[in-house]
Amino acid sequence: MKSFYRTIILLLGLTALPLFTGSAQAREKEEFSRGIEMSTFVPKGNWIAGGSFSYSENTASDYEMLIVEDIDGTNYSFKVSPFVGYFFKDNLCIGGRFGYSRSMIKLNSTSLNISEDLNFDIENFYNLRHIYTGAVFFRNYISLGNSKRFALFNEVRLSAGGGQGKTISGVDEELKGSYQDILEMELGLIPGVTAFIAESVAVEASINVLGFSYKKYDQTRNQVYQGSFESSGVNFKVDILSINIGVSFYFDRLFGNSKKKKN
Repeated sequence: MKSFYRTIILLLGLTALPLFTGSAQAREKEEFSRGIEMSTFVPKGNWIAGGSFSYSENTASDYEMLIVEDIDGTNYSFKVSPFVGYFFKDNLCIGGRFGYSRSMIKLNSTSLNISEDLNFDIENFYNLRHIYTGAVFFRNYISLGNSKRFALFNEVRLSAGGGQGKTISGVDEELKGSYQDILEMELGLIPGVTAFIAESVAVEASINVLGFSYKKYDQTRNQVYQGSFESSGVNFKVDILSINIGVSFYFDRLFGNSKKKKN
């Protein structure tokens, strides 16, 4: 856990560095300039609210995939994540996010055929898991030139959550099951791009690039045996399968326009 807190301080310090070096860059601008001009994409005082949603479901019947044969089952995954934030400075936003995820795997039967002498059969396997998470985030926008419609953003997110999971396999006398209490913490660096499709509505896409995660599972097997598992690690990778798509609304833009029309 100590390494988790040290990583939090380091990443937050790197993110906040431009706030403290801005004055020094201004003094050096007369001596050297790259000609890059930063424009205001979202002004101070704006509120942002939105969320992302994803759902997927798969069903297989007598399906084969590599060494896995006769797959008969179904699974689904569901995730929703609303958020709200406030721009305390031009292009700089701080806010909170709530998330809920749920997944289920029901495998009626399948066969794992590695070789003629090595094969396994799995029947009546069921796994259900759901997790609640809360997060705080800091986001800064970088406009693309003088565009007021497109911009890049970088988000630092600290999240923590918990949930439960259960696994059941077998039938009758061979029935086995386990119950899990889940604790997860994560500090992530999430870049993305946003585009306005209306005066106050934007769509955005982001992807997890850098993160530190900590997970702990407390398990009870067959209502008798106790076990636990902990893991932590840092990853730096671009996973195109983890792209998050969302919609956001900018309230002050909407209110500001309505006031102008009245005048």
